[in-house]
Amino acid sequence: MILRQFPAKFLWGAATAAYQIEGAWNEDGKGESIWDRFVHQPQRILNGDTGDIACDHYHQMPEDVALMQELGLQSYRFSVSWPRVLPEGRGMVNQKGLDFYDQLVDRLLDAGIVPNVTLNHWDLPQALQDLGGWPNRDCTDWFADYAGVVFDRLGDRVALWCTHNEPGIIAFLGHAYGVFAPGIADYSQAYQTAHHLLLSHGKAVQLFRQGGYAGEIGIVLSVSHYEPASDRPEDVAACDRADQNGTALFMDPLFKGHYPEMLWNWIGTHQPKIHDGDLEIIRQPIDFLGANYYFTEGIAFKPWGGLLKLETTPISASGWGKTEMGWGINPAGFTKILRNFQENYGNPKMYITENGCAIKDIPNAEGYVCDRQRIMFIQEHLIAIHDAIQGGANVNGYYVWTLMDNFEWAHGFFPRFGLVRIDPQTGKRIPKESAFWYREAIAKNGV
Repeated sequence: MILRQFPAKFLWGAATAAYQIEGAWNEDGKGESIWDRFVHQPQRILNGDTGDIACDHYHQMPEDVALMQELGLQSYRFSVSWPRVLPEGRGMVNQKGLDFYDQLVDRLLDAGIVPNVTLNHWDLPQALQDLGGWPNRDCTDWFADYAGVVFDRLGDRVALWCTHNEPGIIAFLGHAYGVFAPGIADYSQAYQTAHHLLLSHGKAVQLFRQGGYAGEIGIVLSVSHYEPASDRPEDVAACDRADQNGTALFMDPLFKGHYPEMLWNWIGTHQPKIHDGDLEIIRQPIDFLGANYYFTEGIAFKPWGGLLKLETTPISASGWGKTEMGWGINPAGFTKILRNFQENYGNPKMYITENGCAIKDIPNAEGYVCDRQRIMFIQEHLIAIHDAIQGGANVNGYYVWTLMDNFEWAHGFFPRFGLVRIDPQTGKRIPKESAFWYREAIAKNGV
């Protein structure tokens, strides 16, 4: 078998998010987040699950870092809980909350693991939501102020910073479709949220530069590949709309300084309010782009298909089925996305900040999971990344989603994405076969 070797300084890691693993939702001075509020409402989450305890990482963090070291991780991407640091979203700092992340960073460095910190992985403080949340322009300054608090405490030791994780999910699942927190269904608020997330990103990057911190800073986008269901003009046009709304809505202002004109004409009165100078702030030079890839979608025109008039169908490559989430598996789509960024957006430095799959894990009597399908998924996507790198794409690292099985938002604890199984009764961490396979891939720097 051919070993596909990655570049010498390629960074290998795993990713998590604060709300999905930490638990301790109301301990040590932490404030309420929009997800704390959302999950405690009836019929919001599958099986009525919550992240109140999640993986209890807040209490088991030292053991979890030791496990990361055992698995050979070179980097760990995690998020800071905004309401754990600023219970009201602004004003008073909760020192116990900051202390937790300070200790986490120190333990990671002691274990030889590079911290990759995301400032916002969806858990906006509920106190700020009560003031209008992301559709309120003031939230862009509140976010920058929060970023400054975290930069000042951790900026001397953190090499990689991400402002937001997947602003498109916050904007549309949270504000257009109402299926994620804060549960709003209003396209105008969704597009205003998208703009304010980008603007707050730009303000945080400005603050980072002004502070002279030693690390690098970027943003993480959810990226999907889109293919028209047929060559009919209406399907091709619908596919263009999907791509503009899913990709160009964020990539164009970040890298080109403008929003996509075709999409803007389509959404009409839902266009956000933009102030003079906003796009210059958004287009602040960044050090890297984080890309999260899970699937490729077929797009067809559908007259009753929402604002964009389309429907989506998962596309799996030949020989692949679907994941436990019903998502298609299409590694080649990933190569196409990376080449698109290479050819149309100046080939920015990139990290693959999330990639993984949920499958039907079946533990044996000892709780061990033989998850060959997950191994095949990760391996083929790494090959797709390698193909893109061979073609010149500037990809510098890869993070599996996710380190451990956790609370998967509206799906609760049903989907299992982790390299490590969490025993539901005891909370014991049990590495799966994929964890050991990944450790070997890291050691070989290739697949």
